[in-house]
Amino acid sequence: MDVIVQAFSASNLIFLGKGLLITIWLAIVSIAVSFVFGSLLAIFRYSKTLVLAQLAFVYTEIVRNLPLILILYFAFFGLPEFGLQLSIFWKMAIGLILFEISQLAEIVRGGLNSIEKGQIEAARSTGMTYRQTLFHIIIPQAFKRMIPALVSQFITIVKDTSYTAMFGLMDVLNAAQIIWNQQFSFIFPIIILVAVLYFVINFTLSSVSLRIEKKLG
Repeated sequence: MDVIVQAFSASNLIFLGKGLLITIWLAIVSIAVSFVFGSLLAIFRYSKTLVLAQLAFVYTEIVRNLPLILILYFAFFGLPEFGLQLSIFWKMAIGLILFEISQLAEIVRGGLNSIEKGQIEAARSTGMTYRQTLFHIIIPQAFKRMIPALVSQFITIVKDTSYTAMFGLMDVLNAAQIIWNQQFSFIFPIIILVAVLYFVINFTLSSVSLRIEKKLG
């Protein structure tokens, strides 16, 4: 019991809290940016513009078949080679974004392809342009169908932020490692606490997803 009390001291909890804020901020940035660009890639692949569709296909297929850790190594060591002197946070954010764009692009493309062709033909027969059909008929319906897969990927992104501890980013996992490296007996209670923190974040995402599904349904 004394070990638990010492492990959960105010200074340790504050230190973990700072790491947690970095984890949350990294996840928010990665989710928001990768969702926007992933959606654009999916729309490019869905469109009839051959050049854009082919470019989107090449990027998606190359990146999604590479391990995330390799992309993070590229961001950490490769970006400076291109003259981009960034903080460790933004290196890791770019690495996550580059990888997650390809994952989300496939989810969004699957949602777009799930819309029956008959609805598209019906919309076009009423005089709607391809763009109007896409934004008023296809995307709204596809979004409803994509919600479970999107939220699942968002949860994966939150968990993937833990890889950044390997590169020195002071996220919640790295903060936890520093604490138990100072006192090894703290390792078990600190691991349990970090697990609870990840669970709360991801369970909250799942709960919000269910509410959105019910509301849209």
